[in-house]
Amino acid sequence: MWKYVIKRLVLVFFTAFIVLSITFLLYKSLPLDVPLAGGNDGVNAFLTKQFSLGYVIRFTEETAGYGNLLGGKGYQIGGTGPYYYYYTRPIMEQYFNWIGNVFTRWDWGVSSNLYLNQSAMEVIVSKLPVTVEINIIAILIALPLGIVFGIIAALNKDKPVDNVISTVVMIEIALPSFVTILYAILIFGYQLEWLPAKFVAWEDDHALHIASLVIPVMSLAMGTMAGFTRFVRAELCEVMNSDYLLLARTKGLTSRQAIIHHALRNSMVPVVPMVIAEFIGILGGSMVLENLYNIRGVGAIYVDAYNAKDYSLLLANTAFYTLIGLSASVLVDLSYGFIDPRIRMGAK
Repeated sequence: MWKYVIKRLVLVFFTAFIVLSITFLLYKSLPLDVPLAGGNDGVNAFLTKQFSLGYVIRFTEETAGYGNLLGGKGYQIGGTGPYYYYYTRPIMEQYFNWIGNVFTRWDWGVSSNLYLNQSAMEVIVSKLPVTVEINIIAILIALPLGIVFGIIAALNKDKPVDNVISTVVMIEIALPSFVTILYAILIFGYQLEWLPAKFVAWEDDHALHIASLVIPVMSLAMGTMAGFTRFVRAELCEVMNSDYLLLARTKGLTSRQAIIHHALRNSMVPVVPMVIAEFIGILGGSMVLENLYNIRGVGAIYVDAYNAKDYSLLLANTAFYTLIGLSASVLVDLSYGFIDPRIRMGAK
């Protein structure tokens, strides 16, 4: 088992390294825009930081043949110091400097437009709580309801109750979460005015914050709940038709005893890994919802950074989603071995 864990962690490291390296090279192949805000001092501080990270080079006079002059002019340090003229370094020089910055200082650069000269990774971390809050609440609602509806549908297979649940599940799966939230905002936010039409931060108003969680949480939970329902129904129906359940019935167990002690327990084995996978799935899906509902979370920052050409913030956000996704895949694989003792990962 330990051999398998180490092998998977090494694979995660190399996969993340390749993905982020390609992302970095693609972003750096785009022209580096001088910040639009902050004035001369903000631009000067940004370019000085880029110089310290090894992404640009500076001279005390204009240098022909080295590339495009950033900002089209020189910038004076401290108002009295020398003028410096900044040029971007070759991409591969930037790449190796970036690797050194990340591995030695965990420095992903600074925001160039949205949060001028603030650490990109610190910005991501500061926006993480609201994203995690919404997704965790959605999972806590979707999981028990999905399991209950899945069990009810399986125990009433091909009956009217099963048909109704299956129809609703298919509709929920077919409707993307961003469509659901648009209708929810229109109906409950604007027409009925029962809930806030946009997200309210906790520090602004506690009661409105709780109320504003309803629309995004339910929009995320509906699709996830439908996925759990369909999955549990399929697993339980398969187990109920298995040979060992038939053997349990022939030994004298009632239908209820066989279902509770054997069918339900065995059908729940794949559910835990699915919880992890679903959490990562809605974490990525909340990116669109955050923008539609004005939630300033990690997903909204990604879209804002893209529109503002804030490449360092984009790279840090990409790193966040990449590492979360790869870590989740490892947890899903390992959870099978811990939940079901019949599974021995890495065994010969």
